[in-house]
Amino acid sequence: MINEKLGFSLWLDFIERDHLQREFKRMIGEKIINGATSNPAIFASSIETSPAYTAQLDKLQNHSAKAKYEAMAKEDIRTAAETLKPLYEAGNDGFVSIEVDPFLCDDTEGTIEEGRRLYREIGMENVMIKVPATEAGYKAMTTLMSEGIDVNATLIFSPLQALKCLQAMEEGLKIYRASGNKEVKGVLSVFVSRFDRMLDAKLLERGLEPGRVGIMNAARIYNLVEGHGDKAIRTLFASTGVKGDAFSADYYIKELMAPHSVNTAPLATIEAFLENPDHTPKLPFSEKEIDTFFGRIESAGIEMAEVYETLLEDGLKAFKEAFATLLAHLE
Repeated sequence: MINEKLGFSLWLDFIERDHLQREFKRMIGEKIINGATSNPAIFASSIETSPAYTAQLDKLQNHSAKAKYEAMAKEDIRTAAETLKPLYEAGNDGFVSIEVDPFLCDDTEGTIEEGRRLYREIGMENVMIKVPATEAGYKAMTTLMSEGIDVNATLIFSPLQALKCLQAMEEGLKIYRASGNKEVKGVLSVFVSRFDRMLDAKLLERGLEPGRVGIMNAARIYNLVEGHGDKAIRTLFASTGVKGDAFSADYYIKELMAPHSVNTAPLATIEAFLENPDHTPKLPFSEKEIDTFFGRIESAGIEMAEVYETLLEDGLKAFKEAFATLLAHLE
């Protein structure tokens, strides 16, 4: 449930055609969500498992696998954007994101061209182009935002990645604001739960509290974003679903409740939050508290630089694998 007074937005991390026609509209109407995100894994799951795409697939038989995927994805994103448009026009978010081909993660020009093309072909102003936070991606973010295209930086794990995204977005905004006629927005998707799934067993062995590394890392990045002070750029807490029963299903929503932020969550996570919503702000944490926490983590023999590198590599690999599997399914 969104909280405009706090400046907290809740977006749905899920796209599926039948859902867009019914539940998605209800959730917007009841002010549960005010935006949506997608990624290659989400589309792979939806297209491979839902019969809602059968009719369109039958009409695309003579197209390449990627052309089939894009036709279906663009239709879904356009539908979501049209449903969200009244919120966008009212200044209440109303964004939906679509990610560029994950195999372009090291190709700046390829990312720019695909981002431009998807934005143009979908034809909705409230579409965000999702770009991985890689060296190639940073340059693409600058160019896209300089052209008036809203950007969702994704797969952010480290504060250094976040800083580079901020710098890239601010440069793009500066260029666009010199001649543009609308406000361009950017969000930084900071992944959270993957830290805890990777590290909790080690922390328990060393007598440290589980379920906190992802939150404290996200809190540090949130402080970094807020410290830059550009209200057009927000932290978006992503990867907020809970696996297993060690924590409540809405743990990463409640523990990351913060002003001027977005949380994008799976449907089940949002439903759990609605059972007992709590908008009590948990962030910001002081830098001293964050430093003390990570001092204990490092004393336990965990090198965060290695963790950041591993999680980014794994994240890029997972999206590529999901996309490759989807394309094979569509051949």
